[in-house]
Amino acid sequence: MKVLLNKIASATRNCKLSREVTLSATIIAEEGSVLAVRALDRKAVYNEVEDIHGRMATVNEGDIVAGVLGERRALHGYTGVVPAAVKVGDIIHLLNLGGVIGLCTSFNPDVGPACRVEVLGQVLTFPHLGERRGVPANIKANALPTAERVESSVPLVAVSGTCMNAGKTYAACEVIRGLTRRGFRVGAAKLTGVSLRRDTLKMEDVGAVRALSFNDAGIVSTRPETSLPVARGIVTALNAIVHGQQPDVIVLELGDGVMGEYGVQEILGAKDLMGHTAVHIMCANDPVGAWGAARYFEETLGLKISVVSGPQTDNAVGRIFVEQHLGLPAINARTQGDALAAKVAELVEAARRA
Repeated sequence: MKVLLNKIASATRNCKLSREVTLSATIIAEEGSVLAVRALDRKAVYNEVEDIHGRMATVNEGDIVAGVLGERRALHGYTGVVPAAVKVGDIIHLLNLGGVIGLCTSFNPDVGPACRVEVLGQVLTFPHLGERRGVPANIKANALPTAERVESSVPLVAVSGTCMNAGKTYAACEVIRGLTRRGFRVGAAKLTGVSLRRDTLKMEDVGAVRALSFNDAGIVSTRPETSLPVARGIVTALNAIVHGQQPDVIVLELGDGVMGEYGVQEILGAKDLMGHTAVHIMCANDPVGAWGAARYFEETLGLKISVVSGPQTDNAVGRIFVEQHLGLPAINARTQGDALAAKVAELVEAARRA
């Protein structure tokens, strides 16, 4: 059966789908599997999907959407899983803006129940010219390879946070913008979270010569068992020659919180990656989060935070707490973006000289 897609979600990007696709009634219920679904609801909130170009489009009742089976474990959004089996006609849910679909098991009241979608079939691709038998589409196609270790790298700048919505992407982008203005060639990546192009597109908009995410490596949503090899593969790819030159520095955003469900702890515990990390920016929402992050970094990970940013530093009260009680620099990305970039540039230059 052939259908005409109204929306092609960004999470499917590796598969390079056309608007008209062929469907199979035999569905592979695994992460990364690309399905065509029909939206059954018209929501007032959390009612959009990001397309392959990064544009946000409203999902209307009846729209046929190409999405990707996957998990989500978001504190401020939806929690969902890949069903054990999926058949045509099943009702599952749209779990995120990037087009991840699965069975919603819990939702945050701020976003309401997840949009229900009816499964129409497994999308097929035809990778070989003239081939009549389609292959079940999966975003592992055309994916970046993973890596077992990072042997060498330009200096890395890690941006992590105490939770979702702690200002990590904003801080990362201000650093990229400031470093670019200072003459650095900056590579960038989002290493953990759930598929969405928005953040890496922002990184490119502010000057990154190349920005990648785990979705480029064929991962829908990172987990503790997948985050580290994927992160190593991305860092390896970003160290390659781009437009005739290697980057001078790579800025890495670690989505979600350091104690979340997306595998951030595994990355922070990897000695090969941390050995190349010149700067750790911690975005904290409040004093307890900032204090806990500093303790966790020092006592559990054996690492030191370089700079604290995020809502904790939005005014002088928060910054004074960080500086006096934690003994760490506190620089707000929204109001002191250039100062944050200057501090990072100073630390990166010191690492390059070492």
